[in-house]
Amino acid sequence: MISIPGIAARGDLTWLQVTFGYLVGRIGVAHFLLPGYFDGSQDTAYQRLERRFGVAARRTASGVFLFTRSVADGVRMFATAITLSILLHWSMTLGILAIGLVTLLYTWVGGLRAVVWVDVIQLGVYLLGGIATLIVATHMAGGVDAFGRAWDAGKLRVFELQFSFKVLYTFWGGLIGGALLSSATHGTEHLFVQRLLAARGLKDAQRALIGSGVFIIAQIGLFLLVGTSLWLAGADQPGMRSDAIYPTFVINQLPEGLSGLVVAGILAAAMSSHASAVNSLASAATHDFYAPMTGRRAPEHLLGVGRWLTLLWTAVLVGGALAFRDQNTPVVQLALSIASLTYGSLLGTYILGGAWPRARQIDVIIALIVSIVVMAPIVLGAVIPHFPLHWLPGLAWPWYVPLGTAITVVVGIVSSRVGRSDGRTVGPPAMSA
Repeated sequence: MISIPGIAARGDLTWLQVTFGYLVGRIGVAHFLLPGYFDGSQDTAYQRLERRFGVAARRTASGVFLFTRSVADGVRMFATAITLSILLHWSMTLGILAIGLVTLLYTWVGGLRAVVWVDVIQLGVYLLGGIATLIVATHMAGGVDAFGRAWDAGKLRVFELQFSFKVLYTFWGGLIGGALLSSATHGTEHLFVQRLLAARGLKDAQRALIGSGVFIIAQIGLFLLVGTSLWLAGADQPGMRSDAIYPTFVINQLPEGLSGLVVAGILAAAMSSHASAVNSLASAATHDFYAPMTGRRAPEHLLGVGRWLTLLWTAVLVGGALAFRDQNTPVVQLALSIASLTYGSLLGTYILGGAWPRARQIDVIIALIVSIVVMAPIVLGAVIPHFPLHWLPGLAWPWYVPLGTAITVVVGIVSSRVGRSDGRTVGPPAMSA
């Protein structure tokens, strides 16, 4: 909600191509992965890997998730502080601390049920805010006819059909990269799997997942058009951070009352992400590490442990947000780039488990580690100034997950052919169930 309008204000609508891939990826997850999640024996996404390979594979994948989600949501928390700093003239540090405290309070008290139902309310608030901004900015620009200027300037372009690894948003990069990114997030990352497991049954989860793929096309389309309308209204000022274009316009140009509603929508969208992240991080840490290592599995005890872990993970997100407060890359691009460092490796382990019977636990662990080591200079070299290594400069971020997935699968296959048997050469076809 903060970042997408800024991208459109300074570019065009080609980001929308990524959402087409999102829909394709969700359809694949609903068909191939969701049935196996609803057999009644899983608390986290990574128990599936334990059943196929062993406990070490489960803990490795869960550890990768904990790292990835904590860093990526640290970036999102930093983005939220941008709005507070503009609205209340706070420092970034104070804004980040305040957001962390509020997130902790209602996640601690309410758990997943609170997260889900608050998300429903927040969805309505921030969509209403986006529609209100689009109407006001279009009126300030001279009405709907003003979009003719945007058309003439190329601001309404949606499709870029050339095949390129370096052009940031193309149809093929969006379709392939978006599909694999969505498959990784909604099929292997506990943040989303946790929500799907909370559905009443498999059919409900499948409908929700595919429906969200359709909905996100409209949602991203709305906020891209908000960005175009902000450009028409002259909201993009020289020297302004792109992520600040939308919140600055909301606070300075919208009427009182309406401005408050939209700011509430911005904060609602952000708090939705933070609460979900904290809850899923605590859940994965509890079930994938604490319970197996201590042997304590009483639900009441694990609930208490999970609540204390929400405190720990909130502190981690706050620390990550503080580390990124001087970044000027659009937040949506920064967060997805960093998350893509490991999304490919996670997705690759699930593909190996379902499609390569010879894969063993040691093979998937080696493949996962090699993929992360190779992808680190590619991803971090692109987003962190003065990072000591930068491989494949200019590679567009939608290709990060396809590359990481390919590396994981290839390394896993090679390892399974040259490695020595560890007694788990062929596993049951649980991953493809």
